[in-house]
Amino acid sequence: MDTDRNKATTTAETAEATATGAAVTTTAAAATRYEVAPGYRVNVRSGPSTQYPIVRALPLGATVAITCQKYGEWISGPYGTTRIWDNIAPGEYISDAYVRTGSDGFVAPRCA
Repeated sequence: MDTDRNKATTTAETAEATATGAAVTTTAAAATRYEVAPGYRVNVRSGPSTQYPIVRALPLGATVAITCQKYGEWISGPYGTTRIWDNIAPGEYISDAYVRTGSDGFVAPRCA
């Protein structure tokens, strides 16, 4: 039944993206969701650095789909120190140091 749950999530994300006018690309990487570090309300920023404005904060227990990744400011967090930032929606980035990807490197395509 996991397949049905994944379909529902992808369908909901597609509907949301369509409603907001965002482009929808269905890939295996986009369908994968990663856990944000337990106990952290991670700030989402408009770019890959703490110098960018905060767009919103993720709730406790959040999961994210990583659209693409790029290098930015070095950040230390529960999953190490890294300069990889994850793009989770158009104009929304979080440091990979707070996302449990199971890798110290890139797990999604590089952002343009």
